[in-house]
Amino acid sequence: MNTNEFMELIKRGEAITGGTEAHALLVQYSNEAMRITAEMNGSYHEPDEVRALFSRLTGKDIDPSFFMFPPFYTDFGKNISIGKNVFFNTGCTFQDRGGIVIGDETQIGQNVVLCTLNHGIAPEKRNITYPFPIVIGKNVWIGANVTIVPGVTVGENAIIAAGAVVTKDVPENGVVAGVPAKVIKMIG
Repeated sequence: MNTNEFMELIKRGEAITGGTEAHALLVQYSNEAMRITAEMNGSYHEPDEVRALFSRLTGKDIDPSFFMFPPFYTDFGKNISIGKNVFFNTGCTFQDRGGIVIGDETQIGQNVVLCTLNHGIAPEKRNITYPFPIVIGKNVWIGANVTIVPGVTVGENAIIAAGAVVTKDVPENGVVAGVPAKVIKMIG
């Protein structure tokens, strides 16, 4: 399996089983992500340097309006897409193999965790990972210490209160809070 075939497999959202050729490539990309994030997190970098490192991590051009306070952690890196005027606060962790799309003007608080993978439930299938994307709309505000689980879509202009665990889609203009997160009000 070559890199292009592997990335197509990732885009299709196919499961990857431990010990396979695809798993070996996944480990290779994970090691690359660890090297880049260690460089990013290991010392001070000017904002332009952070953006350049984030571009290397994702393999995509990052808009000059992107701003992040490291440290930042990811297990893959190549399946993160971000819009313009996006901000990440310190300590975010993105498990991105399933795909993470972040819309323009979104603000992400400290220690936010975005998880795009589940494991098989049966003991003999726990070495298989199943990817599901997370899609975050434009102008979303995600508070500190939020966790968003695989397959969730967050609508435009939504707010996720600090500490929430988001297990279901969040409507446009919705404000959600709690564990599990529930809509507590609508904006507008």
